[in-house]
Amino acid sequence: MSLSTLPLEALAPLAHADDLMHLLARWVERGWLRALDKAFVGFLHELDPQADPLVLLAAALTSYQLGHGHVCLDVFETLNAPDFALSLPPEGDLSSGAMLLPSQLLDGLDGAHWCHALAASTLVALAGDGSETAHSRPLVLSGKRLYLRRYWTYERRIDSALRQRLAVQEAVSADLPQRLNGLFQQPPPDGVVDWQKLACALATRGAFSIVTGGPGTGKTTTVVRLLALLQAPAVEQGTALRIRLAAPTGKAAARLTESISQQVRSLQVPEAVREKIPTEVTTVHRLLGSRPGTRHFRHHAGNLLPLDVLVVDEASMIDLEMMANLLEALPPHARLVLLGDKDQLASVEAGAVLGDLCRDAEAGWYSPDTRQWLERVSGETLAGSGLQEDLDASHPLAQQVVMLRYSRRFGEGSGIGQLARWVNQQNPEQARQRLDAGSHDLFCLRLKGEHDRALERLVLDGQGGDAQGYRYYLNLLRTSRPAAETPRDDPRWTDWARQLLQAFDAFQLLCAVRKGPWGVEGLNQRITAALLKARLIDSDQQWYEGRPVLMTRNDYGLGLMNGDIGIALKLPESDGGPQVLRVAFPRNDGQGGVRFVLPSRLNDVETVYAMTVHKSQGSEFAHTALILPDALNPVLTKELIYTGITRAKDRFSLIETRGGVFEEAVRRKVKRLSGLMLALGA
Repeated sequence: MSLSTLPLEALAPLAHADDLMHLLARWVERGWLRALDKAFVGFLHELDPQADPLVLLAAALTSYQLGHGHVCLDVFETLNAPDFALSLPPEGDLSSGAMLLPSQLLDGLDGAHWCHALAASTLVALAGDGSETAHSRPLVLSGKRLYLRRYWTYERRIDSALRQRLAVQEAVSADLPQRLNGLFQQPPPDGVVDWQKLACALATRGAFSIVTGGPGTGKTTTVVRLLALLQAPAVEQGTALRIRLAAPTGKAAARLTESISQQVRSLQVPEAVREKIPTEVTTVHRLLGSRPGTRHFRHHAGNLLPLDVLVVDEASMIDLEMMANLLEALPPHARLVLLGDKDQLASVEAGAVLGDLCRDAEAGWYSPDTRQWLERVSGETLAGSGLQEDLDASHPLAQQVVMLRYSRRFGEGSGIGQLARWVNQQNPEQARQRLDAGSHDLFCLRLKGEHDRALERLVLDGQGGDAQGYRYYLNLLRTSRPAAETPRDDPRWTDWARQLLQAFDAFQLLCAVRKGPWGVEGLNQRITAALLKARLIDSDQQWYEGRPVLMTRNDYGLGLMNGDIGIALKLPESDGGPQVLRVAFPRNDGQGGVRFVLPSRLNDVETVYAMTVHKSQGSEFAHTALILPDALNPVLTKELIYTGITRAKDRFSLIETRGGVFEEAVRRKVKRLSGLMLALGA
């Protein structure tokens, strides 16, 4: 169907810009569009009062897509399946009355005609047009993809930086095989390829490399050995490398600091080398030197980072803008190594950079030269690995990506590991069978209604033989508290706080959504009430002893990062006065340090008996419970379910409020639109 054959009522909003603006305002009222998206279109309409309504509609949807993590609007894909591509209107909201639904307005539009209208607009620049006029236009059209200029620029900067780094072949020492064998003295079981060894080997020869893999596959172990592999020759030559470690959130940085500290201590390398491998991990924001209140950083192309090697963990959480800024601030000679699980949820902001870059990781796509080199220096054989070969050199990026495939945490007998694999493979039937079969580390709770008290019992008391719900840390708070007369500067207060922070990590309830009875907000209220009724807390006011809180944004003044979790505790004043509430946070120093902050100084915190799966990334809990809402929602995908499952170390519980939602979520896969892999020719 072309524009000329659309019904008149559907054509009306596209006949005049003012009519379209009125329709967009009504979509905002219904929650089908953000006010920000309409404001952006209003700005464009002011720039060009004669703008084609088709261009303004595309601009509104491109801005809307950014809010859902997409870097651009794919015109043809949007027209092929508008409800899926845009998640508009929200699931279950079909009561539009006489209002034109987004899908109805898009239905029948011709993609070629739409792209032609965009290409003819003075608001849109064509990709590759380097004229001064084009640079001032707020939108960019690349083939069938429409971008806001800023995100088009980010994508181009990443493309350019990675092309340059992929073209660099680093010198590899002649004794690399011997060094590798010295670091990898305990290979995996017979018949299993030592992917960690291959990852280390591959990373030594390039300025850019990626190590991806699921939980327990040894990403941290791999990178520590890689750093030893790089640092040892440099130390021997008297020019130690400047190495920095970073992660997207404070919680992820703390976890990596702790695990790397342990790994470095056990390294079989000379002390002089071990001393030059850092164990302190910072956040990416802090590494770049965030300037509060701006999008700018202290380090950029004109003030490069002073380092030779940068390792970034939990890279799946890094959005397009941050990756562009990070690459721009790297010295040309520096190596960049990204670590992360490509199957986890992508960043909250626009872009799925690690997922895009790892699109070929499963298949391998190594060239014959790469395969032969890897086998020669590592002693491993890839003949039976099942990897695809890149015979026509069409996968340049894949030559620097290794996927770790052998999980030491979730072995064949692990219910959590098996469930995660079935979910990742989008096989809901097998996943359901695994849940129903039960095991020591899997539990499924089906609620009989909104008021089923089984939810409270699970959250308070946990599940299984050594069950530990929130009752565990709250009981510990009372039973292990130092005596009232203990001086404020006595280390027993810090030891107590550390013990409680560790105990809180024994259990965590995760949610898919924020709103509603099965979202973070409703469940935090419900759990607070249940704890008060059980007399485990003595108040449900804003601040009370035992309240766990989550930082929702970075506070550089306090040294607290988005994702940090603290617990409010009563502590004595230094002058011996009455006890006052302070919030204990881990110092993220790998040494078990604790800092105490007055509640009045915490502006960006929320109660965290329940948190979203997104917020849980970079964290692990002994027992993780994931509760699904009773209706489908655009955020319910296999990536969200997989991420929730893999936050669990020892036990995972699925809480279902309605049958079928789990299966539908597993069948749905996140597809974030970008042109990054196309640009890299991979």
